Amino acid sequence: MPKAKVGKRIHLSPPHMSGEEWKYISEAFQSNWVAPLGKNVDEFENEIAAYIGVKGAVAVSSGTAALHLALSLLHVKAGDTVFCSSLTFVASANPILYQGATPIFIDSEPETWNMSPQALEQALLEASREGKLPKAVIIVHIYGQSARMEELTAICSKYGVPIIEDAAESLGASYKGKMSGSFGEFAIFSFNGNKIITTSGGGMLVSNNVEALEKARFLATQAREPASHYQHKEMGYNYRLSNVLAGIGRGQMEVLEKRIQKKREIFAKYKQELSQLPEIRFMPELENTCSNRWLTVCLIEQNAIEKNRDHLLKVLTNENIEARPVWKPLHMQPLFSRNRFYPHVQDHVISEQLFLNGLCLPSGTSMTLEEQMRVINCIKNECSGI
Repeated sequence: MPKAKVGKRIHLSPPHMSGEEWKYISEAFQSNWVAPLGKNVDEFENEIAAYIGVKGAVAVSSGTAALHLALSLLHVKAGDTVFCSSLTFVASANPILYQGATPIFIDSEPETWNMSPQALEQALLEASREGKLPKAVIIVHIYGQSARMEELTAICSKYGVPIIEDAAESLGASYKGKMSGSFGEFAIFSFNGNKIITTSGGGMLVSNNVEALEKARFLATQAREPASHYQHKEMGYNYRLSNVLAGIGRGQMEVLEKRIQKKREIFAKYKQELSQLPEIRFMPELENTCSNRWLTVCLIEQNAIEKNRDHLLKVLTNENIEARPVWKPLHMQPLFSRNRFYPHVQDHVISEQLFLNGLCLPSGTSMTLEEQMRVINCIKNECSGI
């Protein structure tokens, strides 16, 4: 018979409310501004823009909505191509399909697990020779780790292709002194319930292009023209964030630095306790960068077929501990089986290796040390037999 689950459930990355959210939520209720727009929305946008170091921000209903708006602002349409990181959640590429365009996927590289400059250079070189450069490159910063933005930006600039940063997981991360989300023509953030801060559901589009952001606000409110009646000349979307949820975001922003510190402490504890096991290697951190360590991610070397990543995942599940494989690369997904893909090195696909061996460990900022040690001891006990 299967082993019974024991102990309290340890979640991967649950929401963590601070209590500071109440004052902003109460203000929204007292003023009766509970629908989209209002003071909380305005201030949340200002706070995010100031934190990232960009000129403006637009609060929307999800990170996916923000990405869709960014593609719309870059006039991506049917027949166009958009390059995208392969090792990411499907939401990084679905908005490309919304626009009728075709995603082309770029492999990871070993030092950051993010987009490979080598693969991107090859992809853009071939696209240039074919006379069909992409309308944009979506660079994803997975698990809170910045991609190699210096190299990637230089390559995109060489070919005149704009960058959209999918910084959904990397709020608070930095790269060579600049905040994640401050490099591209546009960047997006997610405030889903599992992110480092949350509005329960929500997102943000940021940019230094203030004029484009005004267009985004227009599109996100059903593209309603300034008239006394409801007048519409183009298609819009119902994408604006509610004033109540923006209030949650403002309260969460007050504890963001504490959340980053806690995430990094959780990672440090895992590394301290588990790095001596020869089967485990942790996601690296690029020099001169600071990951927010949204999730602690490691690789489980397959020294014995019965003790691989999937086996350890089952062991943790049986102990009522939530863990997950790393993202399945999008070029491996049935939805994108016919799309072009560029590997880091021919016959050596980094993203596929990471998916095969990668494991995300519980990293919630409300997790106690006792709970974390329960995870650690479970892994130690299992790996001791390898």
